[in-house]
Amino acid sequence: MARDSPVRPDTPDRASRSSFSSIRENDSDLAQTFTSSKISSLTGNEEAVEDLSPLEHPSQKEANMVETHFFRPVTRPDSKLLGYIAPADSFTGWKQINVRGKLASKSFGDLQALNFSWTSTPKMPRKKGTYPPGEAPFERLPIELLTGIINLLVIDVPPNGITRRNVDLMSLLLTSKTLHMATLNTLYSRITIPHSRIFQKFLSHISHHDSLGTIVRRLDFCHLNPHQLFSTAAERSQARNLTSETLLQCLELTPYLQEFLAQEYIEEDIDIHILRKLFFGLPRLRALDFCGCSSTDFKNAFNTLLSDDWPAELSITRLSLHKCLTLPIQVFETVLPRLKYLTHLDVAGTRITDKALASIPLTARITHLNLAKCTLLSARMVIDFLAQHPAVKELVYLSIATDARSHQLFDVEGVTEVISVLPKTLKSLSLKGSKMNKSHMSQLLPLTKHLEELALGRGLDLKDINGLFVPESDEEQMAWEPHSLRYLDLSDMWGGELDLPFLFSTSCALLKPFSEPLEVIEVADDVSKRLSKSATTVQRAGWRTSEIGSRTWLVRRPPTDAKVRDEGRRGWKMGAEAWGMRKIPVARAEVGGMYGSFMFGRKL
Repeated sequence: MARDSPVRPDTPDRASRSSFSSIRENDSDLAQTFTSSKISSLTGNEEAVEDLSPLEHPSQKEANMVETHFFRPVTRPDSKLLGYIAPADSFTGWKQINVRGKLASKSFGDLQALNFSWTSTPKMPRKKGTYPPGEAPFERLPIELLTGIINLLVIDVPPNGITRRNVDLMSLLLTSKTLHMATLNTLYSRITIPHSRIFQKFLSHISHHDSLGTIVRRLDFCHLNPHQLFSTAAERSQARNLTSETLLQCLELTPYLQEFLAQEYIEEDIDIHILRKLFFGLPRLRALDFCGCSSTDFKNAFNTLLSDDWPAELSITRLSLHKCLTLPIQVFETVLPRLKYLTHLDVAGTRITDKALASIPLTARITHLNLAKCTLLSARMVIDFLAQHPAVKELVYLSIATDARSHQLFDVEGVTEVISVLPKTLKSLSLKGSKMNKSHMSQLLPLTKHLEELALGRGLDLKDINGLFVPESDEEQMAWEPHSLRYLDLSDMWGGELDLPFLFSTSCALLKPFSEPLEVIEVADDVSKRLSKSATTVQRAGWRTSEIGSRTWLVRRPPTDAKVRDEGRRGWKMGAEAWGMRKIPVARAEVGGMYGSFMFGRKL
């Protein structure tokens, strides 16, 4: 390096286990806005509220009901069934139900406590424009449309993780049989577990009603916080809500599971039996995520699994072993050759080797590939893989980033080769940690016409990067095409490498209005400290600073007269709105919890 680089602390690879840092994207008018919370620091007097299950029998709840009147039919006085009148035609409102001596019925639980003890009233003639039960236009919509509409009401995780959620859906369960079925499908198809008591409750439901387990398509533990209900490991162990035994029982009761999303807080509950079930016992499983799992027990379970008889082909198409630091080399050399239809692969920070990477089947069609901080890979193998392997001809997301302070994968010549073989389908590219120079800017210029995210490496200055946004000569100006970049990562420019006076000068195009659609620029730690002392200058330029965890961004402020706002959602981002994600999602879902931390709160 031409100049001495300041010494910075190492990037933390793991969050502290003493508290749970939940990072969620915040829905606002500004890009790159997050909410960070330490859920485990909640006060001890809060208790988890157990919602009443839609299928929990009312006899389990004691209710002191007032006496109700039942009118028996004249022809069959001994029949209660024929004397029952459904509330669809004669029902006069929820609050008119006499519950416990009061006209105060407000909840689904009160309705269940009635146990079909309704006071019948004369049947009124149907008004013009009304429909018989099950024949309303809304009810006659295809089940796929009904499910999509009801999905808009779903709250996967409440703000503090313990309050009641999806209460509105309880009313839909009582509306009609059609909506009941569609709502059940919504409630049970994607199960999010924020704490172990919810898991215990869910397991109880599917244990008593086998049909509910057949609805489940996703088990999501990325929001789980073991410290939320229990302050010590002894209390959690005694409760036995979430253990390897109960987790295996859950997998046995969900035979059509398609997505299993784990994280480091449940790694001790993933034993050899769980792994066998996930890899060999769920034929419809497509997405598997073990983000951050690196405990000794987890590694030993995988080692044991390697001695089993593996099938020639696995059903998994989206696999994330992001920051599974301790998995042995043999795991990758055993699993990857069997993923014939692989589309998403995240092995950032793992011990994947050249042999394992080359063993990916030719039939795979990888669109998302994360090889960040894979220190056992060679530059030659990565270049040849990107240039020759048919599985990566339609890449959309590619990260070959490294931490330049500890490891460098590509030198100047290597970067030149890599850029020359990249496909035109790319939307996100990270060259962070690579050794670069000005000649690479002319190579990258055609890519900026379809890239939306670009992370640059070492050895550049702002004058070099300026050429990506404005033509440097009259000849270039004649043939200039607008760029498509929305996110630019300059966090490898630390110390005095990022010239702030030039950044805010009239000669630099990055912060000017004509650099749009660029809206997010990531900067290094020391640069963010310098920017914090120049808040007025940043604001005057039409930008603001945003930070979460160990990362900081400059974010362009939207114009006040903007009528249409680009929320940042893209199909290739799998539900994320913010730019610059460091972890590949394997399920299309709202970003939050530990996955939000790994995606946006950490460096590499």
